[in-house]
This record gives sequence, C-alpha cells and structure tokens, in this order.
Amino acid sequence: MIIVKKRSTFGRNFKCVETQLDVVMIYSPPEIRTVNVTRYVTPLREGGSLPAIAEADDGFLYVLKFKGAGQGEKALIAELIGGEIARALGLRLPEIVFSNLEPDFGRTEPDEEIQDLLKASVGLNLGLHYLTGSITFDPVVTKIDARLASQIVWLDSLITNVDRTARNTNMLMWNRQLWLIDHGAALYFHHSIQNVEEQARRPFTQIKDHVLLPLASELDSVDAEFRQVLIPERIRSIASLIPGNWLMNDSESESAEEKRQVYVQFLEARLSISEIFVKEAKYAREALI
Repeated sequence: MIIVKKRSTFGRNFKCVETQLDVVMIYSPPEIRTVNVTRYVTPLREGGSLPAIAEADDGFLYVLKFKGAGQGEKALIAELIGGEIARALGLRLPEIVFSNLEPDFGRTEPDEEIQDLLKASVGLNLGLHYLTGSITFDPVVTKIDARLASQIVWLDSLITNVDRTARNTNMLMWNRQLWLIDHGAALYFHHSIQNVEEQARRPFTQIKDHVLLPLASELDSVDAEFRQVLIPERIRSIASLIPGNWLMNDSESESAEEKRQVYVQFLEARLSISEIFVKEAKYAREALI
C-alpha cells in the first residue's frame, strides 16, 4: 500500500480509496487486453522488424509487433516488460495489447516478405495503440524538463534500453505530451541468459548515447522515488504477464514459470544496485556537459 497526496501519479495500475486524511493508492496488477487482428493496413518500413499498422476487432488501430520477426518473442517480451514498467512509473505509453493473428490472416497479402512474416506470427503478438497524428520527438524543437528527462534516463538504465538515441528517439509528441514507444531492444541480457546476477550488476555504459542525458540532472531524487515504486510485488506481476508460449520456443528444459523468474531475478538484482547505473549515467552526463 502506498500513501500519496494526489491521484494521477502512478497511472492506470492503481485505484483510489478516500480516507479522512489522504488518498490511498492501492496497487493492482496490470491487465493486458487481447484483441483479434482483422485488417493489415500498412507496414512501417522504418522498423527493422517490419512492424505494421493494423486494425483489430475493437475498431482501433495498433502498431503491431510480430513474433515472427528477426528477434522473435524476445523482442515482444522486452516490449511488454519495458512498457509496463514505464507505465507503473507514471510515464506515458500507448496501451499495450496482445494481438491475435488467425492462421488464414494475410493469405491475400501480395508482398511475399510480409506474407511470410504473417504466417510465422500466427497466434499472440503484441500491439501498441496507434497515436493518430503524433509526431516524432525532436529535442531541438521540443524542450522537456529535467525531472521527466531524468525519469526516462533512469528507466532506460534499469532495463538496459539501447534504443533512445538522437538518431532514433523512440518518443512521440501527441496532444502536446511526450509518449514513449518501442522497448524491444531492451533487456538484451536475455539473448544470452548466462550469469544473470552478474549481468544485472553491470553499469549501463550505452547510456552515454541517450538523447535526454544532457537534461537529466535529477537522477538521485528519481532513483529514490522509483525504487519505492518498483516493489517486488510489482516486478513479479509484470513478469507474470509474459505468455507461456513466448517462453517455450527453444530447446531449454526450464518451464515457462522458471523463465519468468529469470526476468524477476534480473530486475530485482538491478534495482538492488541502482546506484551503480545512476553513477554511470551521472558520469556520462558530466562528460557531455
């Protein structure tokens, strides 16, 4: 249970209970809706894994990430975990949904590469609500405050997200607010799951390339705040969202639950030494400014 003075701090994973003195925010586990994809609209060629805009049976458009693409289910797992951690921290992120592709979907697609991708992606994929009219964040055009910059730099240091650079910011401006997208390149430890504890305790040197690092002057206070938010219960509940069949497509003998626990182990270990990646980010920032 977390006691706070305002209602909107932690996003949709909390509900409000009034007391005479405070508003009590009671944590409830995140829930991910499942939609059925009904129409492939257009590919997003700028993405290396050929994401696409697609329509679902709820009438909304989504940016669809396919399990049949280059990095397979691991990119979807990173997208899911990274996105829901961002949301738990109160950062803006389009709704994430599980997106089901039926076996006959895409048979009439004329592009052979896309047709092969759709065939390899039958079943559960991942979608992010399409923010119609959004534009790519440009740090030259749009200025953000030090607090928000520090929050995003801290998040990306935690989840080892290498893909928030000036060349590819993976942030959008929508309704005059900053929204985060695309965390599929995060948690890269899971491409070689060995010595998880050791990998979790490494500094994140790639933070030196983060587009918001020069503005991130409040990392210490953000670290203290966010470590209080990411309690073990929350980490476990986010990891529990990973579909079992995304974890069982290799020859390893561990169960899906055992593999979920690897993500919990990595994140909890990384949170326990957050001062290491915060120090690395501060050192890299000092070198820039």
